[in-house]
Amino acid sequence: MSAVRAFVGLALALASSPLAARDLVQASQPSDVAVTIYRDPYGDFDRNDPRGFAMISETRSVTLPAGDSTIRFEGVAEGMIAVSAIVSGLPGGTIEKNRNADLLSPAALVDGTLGNRVTITRTNPATGQEESEQAIVRTRADGGIVLQTSLGYEAVRCSGLPERVNFDSIPDGLSAQPVFSIDTHDETGGTYQVTLTYLSWGFDWQAHYVTRLEKPGRRSKQNASMLSWLTLVNDNAQSFQNAELMVVAGKLNVESDFEELAQPPRGEPLRLTCWPRGNTAAGSVPDVYPNLPPPPPPSPMMNETIVVTGARVRSEMFDAAAPVAVLAGEENLGDLKLFRVPEPITVRAKGLKQVAFLKKDRVRGEMIYEAACAYWDSRNEGSFEPARLMFITENDEEHGLGVSLPRGGVTVFEPSSAGELLVGEDDIRDYPVGQEVEIQLTQSTNLFYKCTATGKTRSAREGQSEWREMRTAITNASSQSARLRLEIGSTDNVEVQRVKGLKLRNGAHVIETRMKPGEEREITFWVRYT
Repeated sequence: MSAVRAFVGLALALASSPLAARDLVQASQPSDVAVTIYRDPYGDFDRNDPRGFAMISETRSVTLPAGDSTIRFEGVAEGMIAVSAIVSGLPGGTIEKNRNADLLSPAALVDGTLGNRVTITRTNPATGQEESEQAIVRTRADGGIVLQTSLGYEAVRCSGLPERVNFDSIPDGLSAQPVFSIDTHDETGGTYQVTLTYLSWGFDWQAHYVTRLEKPGRRSKQNASMLSWLTLVNDNAQSFQNAELMVVAGKLNVESDFEELAQPPRGEPLRLTCWPRGNTAAGSVPDVYPNLPPPPPPSPMMNETIVVTGARVRSEMFDAAAPVAVLAGEENLGDLKLFRVPEPITVRAKGLKQVAFLKKDRVRGEMIYEAACAYWDSRNEGSFEPARLMFITENDEEHGLGVSLPRGGVTVFEPSSAGELLVGEDDIRDYPVGQEVEIQLTQSTNLFYKCTATGKTRSAREGQSEWREMRTAITNASSQSARLRLEIGSTDNVEVQRVKGLKLRNGAHVIETRMKPGEEREITFWVRYT
């Protein structure tokens, strides 16, 4: 019998020891935050539905007791990809990690108070006074709330009287912000600086270039100034205060479905179900709403001014002459490019932000015209088509650039007697240092061309398609000379012979020529399909 008592006493002692309990520890708010944003690798920038992601690194302080504990990191991004999370700086490492699925909401508040007391307050229809009493929550919030009061069981808000339910406290585990938690163990306990790093869905960025053309020089030479902005979007409901901000340019290979892995926590509303109105003989009263007046017209637009870090792109943003206080610096990241903002930046919830990353006052380039003749274009008659006017330059220091240019939009302005006017918009791809940069402006009103087949053919080697002669008529109505690029087709599909100025450029056959003022010319060449 004494042995049994000793065994029972030992079991009770073990059950009440710290080893049987796990203390809940709340991590501090982040003291240092770094946000690195990656573009959507498979689509264009969409500020209303960003499909890129970010790597977020937060430094927080935790005070651990001796033994087992659960650390709660409150305020992580709602788009957090929990499987990517890493916590460093803990002596005992991470035993288990969890993503809390529920946010503090009316439904979660009711569910967390199931079986506990609340206070219900009603308005007495006879006196008009509020009356309160204690009640016990007896059902979950998935169709209605039933309370046990001194009068029995009652459904909330089904009496037709004004009433409200007050809760004395928030149930354990509920938070208004998303929570990530981990289990850990520390032999001695203590205070530690830990770093939480994770990926989050719902970010994106793009570059936008504002280019100002100067007065044209001789022989199509053209100088310009260029100012570029990084536009960042955060679709999460959490802000990141005074963060070290970086963006990564280049296409990253991503195999995981980050959108599916993110699964943001939800705050469920109350859905109260009561009996139908009216009676069973008459049926339910249909929902009839009076005709509502139309909304008032929008107020007149105010004079807009630039807010560089705001959520709206405003007209004066294009003032390239304005001083730029902060420019993002470029760094190598393997085959990718990283742009780091040198000062802390607040990435606001559900907002846009713009940061300047490039300012070049004198970019030397040239105005050229581009046209295309397809191999299969066998028209013998047709009208002339306008060539496309482009601004080109070399991405090197000699021409005033020499920095990586991430893909994005381009807006081009040109001075005139009426002030600066918009002359073109384009989207450019990623341009590394050393490549030729092309910006399409508009269709020409001076240089026109027409491609036709002459009807002449000649045989090729056995098993190959025949050669066909093509003719391109070009006319330059301008009072200045013009440089023309005539693209024939891809090197994978066609072969070209018997023409001067033939070059290979970006995987295509290109004929380059210069047209004199007022000149008309015909270019013939032979082409065959490979």
